[in-house]
Amino acid sequence: LNVVVMRPYVALFFVLLFMGLCGACSNSNGNANGDGNGDGHDLNLYSGKVDRYVDFKSAHVADRTVDVWLPDDYGHLAGERYAVLYMHDGQMLFDATKTWNKQEWGVDETMGELLAGREVRSTIVVGVWNTEFRHSEYFPQRAFEGLDKGVQDSLLNKAKRYETAPLFKAGKVQSDAYLRFLVEELKPFIDEKYATLRDRENTFVAGSSMGGLISMYALCEYPEVFKGAACLSTHWVGSFDTLNNPIPAQFERYLEEHLPKPAQHKLYFDYGTETLDALYEPYQWRMDSVLIRRGYDELEWLTMKFPGEDHSERSWRKRLAIPLRFLLRK
Repeated sequence: LNVVVMRPYVALFFVLLFMGLCGACSNSNGNANGDGNGDGHDLNLYSGKVDRYVDFKSAHVADRTVDVWLPDDYGHLAGERYAVLYMHDGQMLFDATKTWNKQEWGVDETMGELLAGREVRSTIVVGVWNTEFRHSEYFPQRAFEGLDKGVQDSLLNKAKRYETAPLFKAGKVQSDAYLRFLVEELKPFIDEKYATLRDRENTFVAGSSMGGLISMYALCEYPEVFKGAACLSTHWVGSFDTLNNPIPAQFERYLEEHLPKPAQHKLYFDYGTETLDALYEPYQWRMDSVLIRRGYDELEWLTMKFPGEDHSERSWRKRLAIPLRFLLRK
């Protein structure tokens, strides 16, 4: 396998892009209320409504905002219960006028259209905001702990290239704690508060870039909780270096050892060919080979390449309907 090596000026471009698109959208706002009466109703939505829980409390990770998108028919159909899709980087999902880069996933548009066309099952979307500890919370912990100690220390001490702050701002990897927050605290709250289908067959997770990594990790670590994961533009390099980078091989080993049974789960991956996404194809091939060896077929796994698409919410929005249909089809 040929590993991509970048010239210094190209590497700097990718670093700035990576840290901007993957880490700059981390500011929460407001005070704790826990009653869904935040400013979610001020969002400019195509369909449905959003209940916002500002500073949702956790014993495992930093408090954060949680948005719950409910389709137009929620509460109007007697006895109707809904599947749940948990999405990372929740502040980037619904309204471009409220995001740092003026882009969004368009979740309310895409879900609204798919539901109106009866292409997917009735579903609510839980948007889990990221925090300043995004990289620490989204980097798969077991894979990190499988790296040589010197590599671990180097990563923890590595600074972002354009500022002095460390990449792992928490000073540690805490994705296991983040998943405990999702599974032990947030999911029980959602299931108690809303008319959900609580079983594995109706519980899904999705994200992009580092959010793709943590979505894959959630499925592998909690196969009894999550039926499927959508991992868009998965950041297999893990950091911002590609030369002599041991991280992708470690992710490959992790998948080999921890992929859940294919007949009971679904996995979606994709990547573009521009900006940061230009790095991903050779690594995605390696991960795909693991899925093939583990017996995943076209009913349970889909990887797609999108020529000309870059590493941005604008690109993920264009293709969001594909993973949603794959995971949520009736």
